Amino acid sequence: MEPGSSGLRRLVHEAAKFGAVGGAGLLVNLGVFNLVRHVTELPVVRASIIATVVAIIFNYIGFRYFTYRDRDKSGRTRELTLFLLFSVVGLVIENGVLYAATYGFGWDSPLQSNVFKFFGIAVATLFRFWSYRTWVFRTTLTGAAPHLTPDSPRQHQRIS
Repeated sequence: MEPGSSGLRRLVHEAAKFGAVGGAGLLVNLGVFNLVRHVTELPVVRASIIATVVAIIFNYIGFRYFTYRDRDKSGRTRELTLFLLFSVVGLVIENGVLYAATYGFGWDSPLQSNVFKFFGIAVATLFRFWSYRTWVFRTTLTGAAPHLTPDSPRQHQRIS
């Protein structure tokens, strides 16, 4: 087995779990967005912001208790503060794309709004994945891969 393959395997596993929570969050986001659009007269971007906030709450629960349940839990206040900070940046990215399409280009049909909302979510998701795994749900020292130097004996561990 390649020396770096377990790290790659962990990253793929993490990305799959992030994608599962994110996929469910996407359905929540788009569902709330379309519901708010159909039952209220709110402008498209305001409806989108409401949907994004609901999805942020849903995603925090999924990430903390599923995707990153094995990560450091000692600083919940710090974790939640950073999660909300990076989520707000993601909200601005996501809804900035929708705002530009709606008010910059006049693309505001229900189909166009959903397409650009989805595109904004996709762009924001790249930022969120990087920021959440790097700053919010940090790896605990015990969950880190052992550091191997050229002089140290190889340690064979089964990582599940």
